[in-house]
Amino acid sequence: MLQKFGFTQYESQVFEALTSSPEPLDATSIVKYSGVPKSKVYEVLNRLVEKGLLLTSFQKNKKLYRALPLEITIEKLTLEFESHIQELKEKKYSLPPGDERVWTLQNKQSIDSLMNDKLLEAESSIQLSGWNHDLKSVLKTLETKKDKGVEVEILSVGALETELPNLHVLHPNEKHEALEQYQLVIIDEEEIIFAGVEQDLWQGITTKAKPLVKFFIEFFQHDVALTTITKKYEKTLLEDEEIKKLLMRLRY
Repeated sequence: MLQKFGFTQYESQVFEALTSSPEPLDATSIVKYSGVPKSKVYEVLNRLVEKGLLLTSFQKNKKLYRALPLEITIEKLTLEFESHIQELKEKKYSLPPGDERVWTLQNKQSIDSLMNDKLLEAESSIQLSGWNHDLKSVLKTLETKKDKGVEVEILSVGALETELPNLHVLHPNEKHEALEQYQLVIIDEEEIIFAGVEQDLWQGITTKAKPLVKFFIEFFQHDVALTTITKKYEKTLLEDEEIKKLLMRLRY
């Protein structure tokens, strides 16, 4: 009977046995009349008690059970159903906030267009690194964003003329082994675009996947730290051939 209302078969069998009985029943009698296994009966009884469908009492050290009167049970189930309908009407559904997919794209113009759009969407922070000639085209956007309160930090490979305060400049050395064209933008520490040149073609990825975003934030900070340290102690560092070789192997 109760299965039509979302209850289990055992719950329905126990409730029907108690509803049919003119007297309260103990667990042993419920097993006898309901057909529910003894190993399951207490679990089922406890669930029905929690759902408010059974009354309990003790008599001579024996726990007795009685079903809620059928009229009251019907009223209770009706009220619960109407409440669930109202919740369903009022509930607002939305897709999960995070998109963990990694998207790939090619073509320099497409990458630049996407990067420009994401810069315009930034609300709290922008971390941007790349070669100076690629960064020049977005300086006005970055300056506008800074004026609106967005925190902007740039790492430029090569000199870059701008009034933006958080600018770090890496002056490339001809002996750098791994300095290749690339672009990285991190938006609000929630989304990244990373692109580089492979076989003379620009290829990139964009994602909101948290592990990758965290990795690229640390990647950016690593580059900034190395650029700052190298600039401050350049003479000392480059006099040490072992350290110099290590620095020249870094991509930055």
